[in-house]
Amino acid sequence: MSSHPQNPGAKGSLKHIQRLVNDFHGLLENEIKRLLPKGEPDPIQWVSPLARDSYAEYRDDDFLRVLGLSSHASELAQFWPKRGPQWDALGRSGCIGQHDELKQVFLIEAKAHVGEIVSPPCKAASQKSASLIRDSLAETKDYVHSASEADWAGYFYQYTNRIAHLYFLREKLNVDAYLVFVYFVGDEAMHGPRSRDEWEAALTVMKLYLGIDKKHRLSKYTLDVFVDVRDDT
Repeated sequence: MSSHPQNPGAKGSLKHIQRLVNDFHGLLENEIKRLLPKGEPDPIQWVSPLARDSYAEYRDDDFLRVLGLSSHASELAQFWPKRGPQWDALGRSGCIGQHDELKQVFLIEAKAHVGEIVSPPCKAASQKSASLIRDSLAETKDYVHSASEADWAGYFYQYTNRIAHLYFLREKLNVDAYLVFVYFVGDEAMHGPRSRDEWEAALTVMKLYLGIDKKHRLSKYTLDVFVDVRDDT
């Protein structure tokens, strides 16, 4: 199964992203729209994690399905093996009605403390899967012109595999996709950063290491959103 129901979040990024999508979706939508290219963007329809859907998070074929892209499952299988990224939230625009055209998709990754940006290296179950992942990461790394010798399957693997899926949607499928990193400020329960500056300092180190600290071919589609939760912890 690539649909993963969640308990209501008690703390950290799980709690905050569930509340944003279900109770304060306008706040999240406004923060994203502020960073989008100029023009009048369509409303964003959030498809996960929804309270009425047991706060389910999606990956693999199911993440494509809830975004209205299920016809591209075979292309995803050629780019990434099973057990790919499990998205904290997913949204889409321009397809609210049954016959409306899909215009944009939004992939959300949420963090409440700096330690969350460091992830374990890739642990693919088979050599075939590991080889496919490394090939797709290398293709993405080359596309953004990263000159870093850092292993993109190493300790920032969660970040790089999200970038790879943005590349897949935009360049392989020609979908107007955006990858949104939501960084929560002031989560005292998780000892998270107390300011946007603290987050940005940590992110600068990571991006320098990965060789994507400068503008690149996916940077304008990779959005960093900062949400203050000091009154919500």
